[in-house]
Amino acid sequence: MTAAKEYIEAVYQKVEKRGPHQKEFLQAVREFFNTIEPAIEKNPEYKKWNILEQMAEPERIITFKVPWMDQAGHIHVNKGYRVQFNSANGPYKGGLRFHPTVSESILKFLGFEQTFKNSLTGLPIGGGKGGSDFNPKGKSDADIMRFCQSFMTELYRHIGPQLDVPAGDIGVGGREIGYLYGQYKRLVSPETGVLTGKPVVMNGSLGRTEATGYGLIYYTEEMLQSNGKSFKGQKVVVSGSGNVAIYTIKKVHEYGGTVIACSDSSGYIYDENGIDSDMLQDIKEVRRERLTEYNKEGSRYIEGSVWDLAVPYDIALPCATQNEIDGTKAKQLLENGVYCVSEGANMPSNIEAIDLYIENNILYGPAKAANAGGVATSTLEMAQNASHGHWTLEQVDEQLKQIMINIFKSVDETCQEYNLGNNYLAGVNITSFVKIADAMLHQGIV
Repeated sequence: MTAAKEYIEAVYQKVEKRGPHQKEFLQAVREFFNTIEPAIEKNPEYKKWNILEQMAEPERIITFKVPWMDQAGHIHVNKGYRVQFNSANGPYKGGLRFHPTVSESILKFLGFEQTFKNSLTGLPIGGGKGGSDFNPKGKSDADIMRFCQSFMTELYRHIGPQLDVPAGDIGVGGREIGYLYGQYKRLVSPETGVLTGKPVVMNGSLGRTEATGYGLIYYTEEMLQSNGKSFKGQKVVVSGSGNVAIYTIKKVHEYGGTVIACSDSSGYIYDENGIDSDMLQDIKEVRRERLTEYNKEGSRYIEGSVWDLAVPYDIALPCATQNEIDGTKAKQLLENGVYCVSEGANMPSNIEAIDLYIENNILYGPAKAANAGGVATSTLEMAQNASHGHWTLEQVDEQLKQIMINIFKSVDETCQEYNLGNNYLAGVNITSFVKIADAMLHQGIV
């Protein structure tokens, strides 16, 4: 075992000892640590300054209660969080998630991943994440407004345009961001740049809704082209049916591919002639109904995971949630003939699945890089707010596309520098690690 590997393993053992039950966070740390040995070997200063252990511990975790009253007069109490993970490259930046599964472990994993994702964009932002175990599903607009107001009544103390700029995530869209910002304005002098993902009428950015899905395709197309391929003529499966999935599907079709399946939490639509993205968008974003309402001729709804689908296709784009693809499902992808997996969700593949991708030379776009389009466009929104300007959709989209192309190019250059071949996972992790580590070295003990 090399000295670098011994150091990495020793740091992991310390991280595990501090939070032995935080399985999602430990999974993210282990996956990252498994790939960065070459960077530690090449840069002994990282070990000398114990950069890895500094990087693996959040700078701050804020927890608070969120009491609120529903429209029937009943009092509820939820738990709120903000994990401010790393500010070496700039103010904390990352979404708020409202979902019953939210926990400290989930948010630490998301904040850890967000830190590296944000560094890849080349924009001056650090990493953070937050949210609550509140479930907005089935709640009235009035209930959601009251919850958001209570949540922000505590959160406002810990955020600001130069400190921490939250955005949306699962369960937090334009409606929720609007309510959160409205309460922030009541408590503090208005700062339009304190939240991103705002509705356009509230100085939000055009293109933010589409950004993660479009960015995923811009990154993946660049990766495909560098390997002599493209989306044109390819069959694609996308998990999820929310914002990310909808705009992923639209852009795949624009690039000449055919999405034959997409999913929700209960099952999936299979349509060998191609998913109708307009119908899907109407069902999920306008009518807010289940995927079972999709009724295009020739399609069928099947209960279970879309990754159990056993038909030939070429590209898999997981856009739903963490750990949706395990080793068994990854084997099914290989049997189907999939040669490319690119991630629109955060950590949708577990370590066993990732190992299979690497062993079988799958073109793999890790979430840290492939789904960076959302945070990239959020940062463009910050720039517009700071300049009191407003860009056209075409301006935002062109900048987003260039950012995603540049991310892949930087990863590809790292793969060449470290002789990694097409191991883009290692390339992504080393590229982002080195950038943050160098910033931390310049700042001393942070």
